[in-house]
Amino acid sequence: MRTLANIFWLGTKELRSFLRDFVLLGLVVYAFSLAIVAQAGSYSQEVHNAPVGIVNEDQSELSRRIARAFLPPYFQTPQPVAERDIVPLMNMRRFTFIIDIPPNFERDVLGRRNPTIQINVDATVMVQAGLGSGYAQQIIMSEIQDFVSRQEGTPPASVNLDVRIAFNPNLTTAWFTTVMGVINNITMLAIILAGAAVVREREHGTMDHLLVMPLTPFEIAMSKIWANSLVIMVAAGLSLYGIIRALLGVPITGSIPLFMIGVAIYLFFACAVGIFLGTVARSMPQLGLLFILVYMPMNMLSGSNTPLESMPRWLATVMQASPSTHFVSFAQAILYRGAGFDVVWPQFLIVGAVGGLFFALAVLRFRSSIAQAA
Repeated sequence: MRTLANIFWLGTKELRSFLRDFVLLGLVVYAFSLAIVAQAGSYSQEVHNAPVGIVNEDQSELSRRIARAFLPPYFQTPQPVAERDIVPLMNMRRFTFIIDIPPNFERDVLGRRNPTIQINVDATVMVQAGLGSGYAQQIIMSEIQDFVSRQEGTPPASVNLDVRIAFNPNLTTAWFTTVMGVINNITMLAIILAGAAVVREREHGTMDHLLVMPLTPFEIAMSKIWANSLVIMVAAGLSLYGIIRALLGVPITGSIPLFMIGVAIYLFFACAVGIFLGTVARSMPQLGLLFILVYMPMNMLSGSNTPLESMPRWLATVMQASPSTHFVSFAQAILYRGAGFDVVWPQFLIVGAVGGLFFALAVLRFRSSIAQAA
């Protein structure tokens, strides 16, 4: 009971120190509010409102049908363009796509002479250029097939593909980026806050006060973990309910309380990483550099940005030992696909086991650093 009391009261000291540190407080507030809103509005991976120009040199029914087929919200209403203006308009970035329909196009299509349509693409708009050119080809081919089938009585296809998109039917990027922003920020802030708590003790000289008190390294480390974990869990919960679900209107399929249980287990590991880095760093700038070396590979290889299946087999196997990989996996399963505890409990167990081992290593390192300070 005395150990629990020490951990509790030391944790309240950590909370008071955090609330007086306006830089870290502002970082937490920004990371779970304005940063999430910015990700939802500025980072888009779908074609939206792309400007299109049409060079209609045929002036036939088929060419007019192709021009009318480019509809919002993917494309703006196509604008007529003269053939001589294609290069100047593309250089001025007036259009992302300019489609040049050659003369006698309809006649050549009906005569099976394989005419060519030119699609000019501004590839500096990378995402819209890549996806939009594929959409444009599908639209054009669909209109040609429909036109030819009415003219020649072409029998319908023997197989119809019925595509069903689960969990994000409209492929809205914000549904993915906002939730993944919260998931990534949990790891980032857990390491920063826990590491800063250790460095702050050293810089402010309060570590000497702790050394003369009847406290163990385990109690000091645990107090920092539960205090900083509480801050992150409150901020993440408010962000999911208030920012993502209420303000941005992003649907969350699964149970947020179940997700928060997983976050609590994972924060045991992430905060232990921060404490370990805090014992190595001698100042906040050093902690920032160490944070970049640890967080960036752990985040990029966790599956949050690139699926593990697209990585080299040996790298994907190595990353199975990282709790961040399993954290991203069960977070996506719960929040996107509505998975229950019966699905994610093995990942909870792995994260807890590896987190416990790393926490023991962090405590040993913390005890060693305290002994050196003494």
